[in-house]
Amino acid sequence: MKIHKVLAATAALAILMTGCGTTEEPAASPSGAGAGEAITLTDSRGAEVKLDGPAKRVVGTEWNVVENLTTLGVQPVGVTDIKGYSAWVKAGTLDGSATDIGTRGEPSFDTIASLDPDLIVATADLPEAVITQLDDLAPVVVLKSADASRQIDQAKDNLKLVAKATGTEAKADEAVAAFDAAVAKGKAALETAGLAGSRVAFADGWVADGKVSIRPFAKGSLLTDINTELGLVTPWTMKGDPAYGLASTDVEGLTSLDADSFVYITNSVDGDFTEELAGNAVWKSLPFVKSGKVHRLEDGIWMFGGPASMTQYVDAIVAALTK
Repeated sequence: MKIHKVLAATAALAILMTGCGTTEEPAASPSGAGAGEAITLTDSRGAEVKLDGPAKRVVGTEWNVVENLTTLGVQPVGVTDIKGYSAWVKAGTLDGSATDIGTRGEPSFDTIASLDPDLIVATADLPEAVITQLDDLAPVVVLKSADASRQIDQAKDNLKLVAKATGTEAKADEAVAAFDAAVAKGKAALETAGLAGSRVAFADGWVADGKVSIRPFAKGSLLTDINTELGLVTPWTMKGDPAYGLASTDVEGLTSLDADSFVYITNSVDGDFTEELAGNAVWKSLPFVKSGKVHRLEDGIWMFGGPASMTQYVDAIVAALTK
């Protein structure tokens, strides 16, 4: 499925709910559970999940889950839409051993069952009926993918919960510390460059039926929250959805945007929506376009990812704004 179709669907669905072989055995650490030590944890549903020990054969039904697993050194046995994941998520690399278990919205129960997992990590974006069916296959830990009131902390909590289930808590601490360090370093670099307080608008977009749709990452979105930590200011005035902080507009809607810079992420496989706007008079009249302050960040930064993608984003946006 083309990602712009997925994004187009997500633009509508985000307001409602969104907007991720044999594994290597996780390295034991003083802060993690031992090989034979039972683990009990509570997921986002408030459900108590009991494991006989650190999970080794893990299935991930969403890309942020898969990214977190790979960040922790756990190669999942099952992943949804591996082709899409590989195109959009570079912070967590798959080693080729995972089996594709279908789409993020409709994972294949038969395929998952055939993998004999000892843990399925899903997100609350899946319908409750789907999660109930997954519960019949293996223990399921459900994460809350997004919360516009606390995006950064939610992402950190998700990583730590997956780490507890896989006995890799020390690696989670390292990933969180790396993100915090990147923010501190990035904020200092922006201040040195005289960019503290700059009005930076982040968005993504796609082309469908010849029309460009733009999705603002408004206040409460993960990347805008990170921008705020960096000392930047969001110029988006519209309200995003309560989960992901996402809104919707078009090129005409950008005429009221008081931004110093416009930053976006797309993917070379599916095309750059700004290319469709190259001859658009409204687009060309926008101050940040006229001043050359439109920045496309590198491919493979997942906009709804965990601390690894978040660190990747910090480094990329600081580099783009200070070059």
